[in-house]
Amino acid sequence: MRAADRAGYLPEVARTYHHGDLRAALITAGLGLIEEQGADDLSLRELARRVGVSATAVYRHFPDKAALMAALAREALERLAAAQRAASERAGGGAAGFGATGAAYVRFARDNPGLFRLVFAHPASQGMDEKEDDAMAMLRAAAVALAPEGTDPTAFALRAWSLAHGLAMLMLDGQVEVDDAMIDRVIDVGGWVSR
Repeated sequence: MRAADRAGYLPEVARTYHHGDLRAALITAGLGLIEEQGADDLSLRELARRVGVSATAVYRHFPDKAALMAALAREALERLAAAQRAASERAGGGAAGFGATGAAYVRFARDNPGLFRLVFAHPASQGMDEKEDDAMAMLRAAAVALAPEGTDPTAFALRAWSLAHGLAMLMLDGQVEVDDAMIDRVIDVGGWVSR
């Protein structure tokens, strides 16, 4: 199809695609679609339409839908890690920062339910290198530094993650309603960190 014909055929949003970084545009649009309609309903054709390219153009960057979903999950996980890192820094690190990362985890789930569910429904490492993500690295480092004496740091990390993840899922599934103050009270790790 000639460019002039294509310009008349594609929606207005498509005609604005000129920046040249199709992979980034697909990821941005994919994350937006997931927040609008959920990961299960993501269509590669709709994604291509949203960005203003042919469906085959998507396959130049992602060999299949699983690879696209893994890249979207990786980006969502990076956003979660950035929110946790910022929360920890605002709290001054240490036990307060560790608790803040848990509260940020729950708030991220509340504010980005589609992205949060995506992270756990699609392995972010598929088609990527197998390095540990920032969120997990922060959790492990904090657990080693903050686990009470005689407590296995891995068990401590799993306990903290389970608490935050459980609260997030209860909230997303409509089982509990929590405001920011309740999130902070539930996630407060001060009671189980002795140093």
